[in-house]
Amino acid sequence: MSEQAIGLPTELHKACQQHRDITGGWARAAIFGISDGLVSNASLVLGMEGAHPAIAAIRLAGIAGLLGGALSMAAGELVSMRAQAELLQHELEVEREEIERDPEHEREELALIYRRRGLTPAMADVIATEMMATPELALEAHAREELGIDPHSLGSPLGAAVASFCSFALGALVPLLALFVARGQHVALLAAVLSGGVAAVVGALLGRFSGRPVWRASLRQLAVCATAAGVTYAIGTAVGQIKGL
Repeated sequence: MSEQAIGLPTELHKACQQHRDITGGWARAAIFGISDGLVSNASLVLGMEGAHPAIAAIRLAGIAGLLGGALSMAAGELVSMRAQAELLQHELEVEREEIERDPEHEREELALIYRRRGLTPAMADVIATEMMATPELALEAHAREELGIDPHSLGSPLGAAVASFCSFALGALVPLLALFVARGQHVALLAAVLSGGVAAVVGALLGRFSGRPVWRASLRQLAVCATAAGVTYAIGTAVGQIKGL
């Protein structure tokens, strides 16, 4: 009989098996933020380069893209994570009030959940009774079984926002480096090489983190970045050839 089946706290399960903590909002924001920053600013820089404006204009656009994108991502994570945390906290308070108001009904409800999971009626009643004996343990059991959440891991809005800002800025910085190193026709080439190389590395890390084939994840990330940057470069080139713009 598994520990999840009888609703035991996950601390015991974690002590027996080592898993990555992928539930926190900051981890998700950090992993995907660098990818978003890289693709976004590589597309912006190469799109501008395709129109062949002054190098100072491309630098300004790249810096603005870095700051604007990082701030936007951070603000979005802060708002969405805070709204999610507030919603979950509200649901927990509703569940707490129901436990205080009618504990017997909640005990029967918990026992029914365990019976549906395959426990015998007698065993389900024993476990539900033990859970309901402690208010906080009862709330945790109902939160996990009914709401599907861990009341101790609701995520950190501020942590997600900071991680999102830093990771997006780090990714967006990569294509910008070419603007301060190369000159003339070498800018676009260096920006493409740097962005492609980092995209492949990011994809490989994502593949390793998720347990999927590293080479496939790397090629997929590289293809996404190359497609986005190639399209914007083509558009920038076409726009740059229009007289009067």
